[in-house]
Amino acid sequence: MPRPSRRQFLGMTATVPLAATGALTLGAGTAHAADSAYVMGYFTESPDMLAANYGLHLAVSTDGLNWTPLNQNNPVVTPTAGAGGLRDPFILRKQNGTFVVLATDLKGTDWTYNSQYIHVWDSTDLRSFTGYRRLKLHDMVTHSWAPEAYWDASRGQYGVIYSSVNSSGHNVIMVNYTGDFVTASAPQVFFDPGYDVIDGDLAIGVNGVNYLYYKRNSTLVGARSTSLNPGSFTPFSTPVSHGGTEAPTLVKSLTSSGTWYLWGDTWSPNGVFYAWQSNDLAAGTWTALDQKTYTQPLNSKHLTIHPITTTEYTNLLAKWGAPTWNRLKSYNYPARYVRHANYVGRIDTYAFDPYTDSLWKLVPGLADGAGVSFQSVSHPTRYLRHYSYAVRLDENDGTPAFAGDATFYRTAGLADSAWSSFRSYNNPTRYLRHTNYVLRIDPVSTATERQDATFRVGY
Repeated sequence: MPRPSRRQFLGMTATVPLAATGALTLGAGTAHAADSAYVMGYFTESPDMLAANYGLHLAVSTDGLNWTPLNQNNPVVTPTAGAGGLRDPFILRKQNGTFVVLATDLKGTDWTYNSQYIHVWDSTDLRSFTGYRRLKLHDMVTHSWAPEAYWDASRGQYGVIYSSVNSSGHNVIMVNYTGDFVTASAPQVFFDPGYDVIDGDLAIGVNGVNYLYYKRNSTLVGARSTSLNPGSFTPFSTPVSHGGTEAPTLVKSLTSSGTWYLWGDTWSPNGVFYAWQSNDLAAGTWTALDQKTYTQPLNSKHLTIHPITTTEYTNLLAKWGAPTWNRLKSYNYPARYVRHANYVGRIDTYAFDPYTDSLWKLVPGLADGAGVSFQSVSHPTRYLRHYSYAVRLDENDGTPAFAGDATFYRTAGLADSAWSSFRSYNNPTRYLRHTNYVLRIDPVSTATERQDATFRVGY
């Protein structure tokens, strides 16, 4: 059963906010001239909670849009104190070049859980995590959700912002100041426009302006200020949303000057990220990106994105490893992925459970090693094969006929050469394609058929 979101919970009571998330923070000593890639932090959930894991997960990307989960999409570190789990992790490169990781002290979806603390780790390279501790932020009987940190040069300290319910009775964004993430100053109200606001996310020093994006009524809204002083931000932007949207994350392109991305997590549908693009933060308007252009890590929730160097990218992959499985995204229905359901091959809308039904090992072709066969991760003795041109998941019986039916040649995508298409081994005029969301092999000639037969092999 899908779990209630924090937005739904807020509909019941005004005492618990949604969490804030961390973003790429500029002007804070965090961006290096050599940065050429990105790291993402997140936790995992899925519609029926089969993927629920409240440790720190990492993924890497060279374009900030398509991601490689690390450690087989398993956590790289998990809290041991407080609730024993985390939500809403945030990664910051500190002034000395090392990293600090912050996260909400909350495991699962008990929105009534109160904690005055957040989880903290130190890391030199995101390959090892040391100094685990909890940092106390306040004495209120409420939470300290989704912390984000930034360098405040005017104070010579880091600010830590987070969501709490204060004496106003509604959600505000608080701030504490710290030099070491071990102790912090008394809390102050950072942003309170007089109504419920949650999910604060900062971009600092963009042409002399600081931007704070947050969630209001399931939309993502921006405020701005020429200072970082508490109470100085003023709302200005056009709201954006896709369903019930939360957790804004601002990311600056490392390759296109002036280009920004705004990521948003959703609670309806649960666990799906959407992205928007802007070439002018000052305008406060955003254009939705086609889902063909980006792919979130499997079951990822409430992300943080930070730039890293090529060396750090390479070292993270070397340490944690890329997945041994792939997912296949449909070209003309990019919200859908290839999966099996009741042993029938089809494309279904992400996210779903069992999520492992959409994981495939692309192994050397059973009939020809130059081709590929699709081995199911959830049913490893079964492969996708065609039978009377319909594609289904069958047990490998070891016969030449089965091997031929289960073997395909990977080619440049028929609709987009950067994607992939798969030609049948023993019916070489036919390609793997979907029709009415069900997989089969067919001859391909029209533009629509070429799109039906084109897939992105990723994670």
